[in-house]
Order: sequence, then structure tokens, then C-alpha cells
Amino acid sequence: MTSLAPARKLFLTKIPLGRTLETETLQRLLISAPAILVAITFHEVAHGYVAFRLGDPTAKLLGRLTLNPLAHIDLFGTIIMPIMLFVLTEGRFMFGYAKPVPINPMNFKNPRKGMALSAAAGPITNMILALASVIILNLVIAPLAGLLPDMAKETVMKPLLMIFSASVLMNIVLASFNMIPIPPLDGGRVLTGLLPSKQALFFDKIEPFGFIIVLVLIYTGIANLFIMPIITFFLKLFGMY
Repeated sequence: MTSLAPARKLFLTKIPLGRTLETETLQRLLISAPAILVAITFHEVAHGYVAFRLGDPTAKLLGRLTLNPLAHIDLFGTIIMPIMLFVLTEGRFMFGYAKPVPINPMNFKNPRKGMALSAAAGPITNMILALASVIILNLVIAPLAGLLPDMAKETVMKPLLMIFSASVLMNIVLASFNMIPIPPLDGGRVLTGLLPSKQALFFDKIEPFGFIIVLVLIYTGIANLFIMPIITFFLKLFGMY
């Protein structure tokens, strides 16, 4: 695989004179925003599409099987929260979510299996997007970066590098976070589908408190024990760490 060294050198370029940290943060926000928007849109469409193929037309009937981001935007999860996180961390971290695609498990021949497969489709799609971004970085952006003049590197290749690097990270983070095995996160729904019926029924009862549990895990840092090893593993696997 082609080396990413030229691209990484671009990414580590110092802030030019006359540009403030706030300006640089805003630039990175504008470049990272498309990556997270694409990541969450494909994530939700994947849920709905797999559910549709398994017999549930709910998402399709409600117009959610579309790659138009406007159909999936959640005011807080897609706009307010990512911007707040990005600003508060000075551009080091951004995360968000879209409106969940509605799924009716009663339309599946096997409701538990159908929900598990539909849930798994989102994180799997994000990992595919991350891999596709890595391939583009290695086979297109990195080789071109070594051939173009410095001006083109700064004005064209550097933004492209940042966009696709953000795409790799955002998709890996989104997939890893959603695989926390607590409902209503995707990992919780997958685990429910794998557990025996009695245990699955008991596990389902924690779903109303799921997000509270997740927030506590994030606040205490316990979530990082699950998420960070996965993120680090895939970043190393893709040659981005």
C-alpha cells in the first residue's frame, strides 16, 4: 500500500502566520462536518435498508431510505452537540448522531434476529466507509501529494487529506461507540439477539435507562476502556495511528 508520509506531512503543517487558533479550529470544523454527516447518514440508512430486506418497510414508507442528510438530521445530535464538542476540545474531538431510523421488529420472521442484523448494519457500514477513506488516502491523495507543487498541496491536497482523515476517525469512533453492549445502542441490540430468550428479555428491560447508563460510563471514563482499544486497533490496522 502506498505510503501516507506525504499526506501526513501536509497534515502536520504549522498554522501560517496571521492565523489564530480560533480560525484554525473553525476551518477544521468546516472540514470535519461533512465526514460526520456522511458517517451518520450512511449509518442510519444501513439500519433501514437491512430491515427492509428482512421484511420491514417502515423506514422506506417514512422516506428514511435516502442518502439525503436532511432526512436524518437531528437538531441536537447532528448540529448542536458536534459543534459544542469540537469547540470545547479546540478541534480535537467531534461526535454526533442522526435521528434513529424507525424499525418494527414485528415485521420480521424472526424479530430478535432481524433486530440484531439491522443493528449490526450501522457499525459495519461505518467500518466500510473508514476503509474506503483509507484506500482513497493511500491510492489517490498520498501519491498526488508528492507530485503537485507546494501551492496545490496547501490549497487542494491538505483539505482533502483532512476530510478523508476525519472520515476514517469519525467512522471508526461512531462504529466503536455504537457497539457498546447496552441497549438502545447497536451493540445492545446485537447482544439481545445473541442471548437466550430469557436473558434477552431481562436485558431488554434496561433499555429505558440505557442512555443514562451510557452517559455515566462516558463521564466516569469507563466507556473508554471499551471504546479506545477498538479505535486504536482499527487506526493501527488502517495505518493511521
